[in-house]
Amino acid sequence: MPYFERPGARLYYEVAGAGPPLVFAHGLGGNHMSWWQQVPAFRDRYTCVTFAHRGFAPSTEDAGGPGALAFAADLAALLDHLRLEQVRLVAQSMGGWTCLSFALAHPTRVKALVMCDTTGTLAHPEFPAIWAARPGGREQGLFERGIHPAGGERMAEEQPALHFLYWEINNLAAGVDKDALRFQLGAMRDTPVEALAALSMPILGMAGDEDIVIPPEAVRLLCVAVPNGRFVSVPRAGHSVYFERAAEFNRIVGGFLDEIDGPGGEA
Repeated sequence: MPYFERPGARLYYEVAGAGPPLVFAHGLGGNHMSWWQQVPAFRDRYTCVTFAHRGFAPSTEDAGGPGALAFAADLAALLDHLRLEQVRLVAQSMGGWTCLSFALAHPTRVKALVMCDTTGTLAHPEFPAIWAARPGGREQGLFERGIHPAGGERMAEEQPALHFLYWEINNLAAGVDKDALRFQLGAMRDTPVEALAALSMPILGMAGDEDIVIPPEAVRLLCVAVPNGRFVSVPRAGHSVYFERAAEFNRIVGGFLDEIDGPGGEA
C-alpha cells in the first residue's frame, strides 16, 4: 500500500493506467475509493492518481494538525514525489479547496481543471445572496432518515445500493471532526474574484441541478469569473454527480479532456 510521508501526516495514494496524469481530489464524504467509477473509465488513456486527504482513512493526520490548510501543499508534495510536473485535476466538493488553491499557487502545473459541485476557496460577492435563496428545508432531517445530503434523496430512492456504498465510504473517515472541518473550509473562502484572472487553463465547472449542498449557480459564477471556463448542469442529480450519474459525468469530463489532449489523451 503506497503511502507518502508529510509533516504530521501520512498520505495514502494509488496510481493506475498510463498516459498523461489525471489527478482526482475527493470530497468531505469520500476518500480515494470515491473514484471507483472514474478510474476504470480513464485509465486506458490517462495515468490516474487518487489519494485520501490527510485525516481521511487510510491517510492519517496527527492531532492538532492543520487540516484543510495543508491540503494544497500536500497535493504539491505528492505530485513532486510522483515526478508529475503538469497535471489535469478533477475536484469534487471539498477537493475544490485543494485544487483551486493548488492551481492559483502553481498555474503552470495545471493543464486543465474540473470543479465538480464546488466553488473551492472563492469568495464571490453574490454568494451570500445565492446561499440565502436556496430552497429551505430540503436538507432538513435527511441524516435522521438515513439519507446523506451529499448523496441526496434521489440517489437514496432510485439507487439504494449506491447510496449505501456512499455511506460506507463516508464512514471510513470516522476519526475526522467534519463539523470542525466544514467550519475551517468556510473560513478559507477568501479568494477574491479578480484573483481567478490568473487561471488561464481550461476550466470545466459541473453541478447537479438538485444539489442542496453547493448551489449550482455558485459553480456557474466561478466559471464566468475565469478566462477560459464553461459550466455544465446535470439534470436529476444531487451534490455527487460523479457518484450518482457516473456515466454522464465521465462522458462530460472525457469530452472536455478530448478537446485538450485529443481523443487518445496523448498530448
